[in-house]
Amino acid sequence: MNKVSWSIFAGVVVLLLGALIIYSQSTRTTIDVSAVDANAVIGASSQNGNIADHVFENTESKVVLVEYGDFQCPGCGAAHPNMKTLLAEYGDRITFIFRNLPLTSIHPNARVAASAAEAAGLQGKYWEMHDKLFESQDDWTSLDASKRIPMFSAYAKELGLDVTKFEQDIPSETINQRISFDQALAKKVGATSTPSFFLDGEPLESSAATGILQGNLTAVKALLDEKLK
Repeated sequence: MNKVSWSIFAGVVVLLLGALIIYSQSTRTTIDVSAVDANAVIGASSQNGNIADHVFENTESKVVLVEYGDFQCPGCGAAHPNMKTLLAEYGDRITFIFRNLPLTSIHPNARVAASAAEAAGLQGKYWEMHDKLFESQDDWTSLDASKRIPMFSAYAKELGLDVTKFEQDIPSETINQRISFDQALAKKVGATSTPSFFLDGEPLESSAATGILQGNLTAVKALLDEKLK
């Protein structure tokens, strides 16, 4: 192939890649969630790639705590062990939902990490991968694109998943739709940073949210106890 042919070929590739990027970005911003109750447990539908909300233990409590999180976010990583402590005490009494809000402009591995959690979820191991990603955040957060999937695949193997299926599911449109749906819900409720917590449809009081980040759960426990009366 001569230089002219190579130039034409390269130009076509660039145009195709650009079109794919534009299409991907458009699909992430055109999901209509105006009729969706963001404070309820949302079942599987075509809007969310037929992947239901990820709920920790209790799916039917009238007290609903939602976190919009980013697996690469240091704040979310700091909040994670404190959330585990909170859920160890309240998880069977409240409905806790984790939704994806990858802030890819500052966390380039955030969306693929969310995809890894969703891919594990398709094999029944969502919460196990959720925990693994947060607890191993320092190991993968700075990896380049050639190394992050092998790292996540190693986690999948550790969790006993079908690694081949896991790797095939990560870039799937089904999972892309799930994450984009969560992002649309975040936009609807006004969640623009991570972690963002909503209790019964309202932003969690700042003292309670700050407490989760810092490990002081007194304020959030007081709110939950009042709601549970």
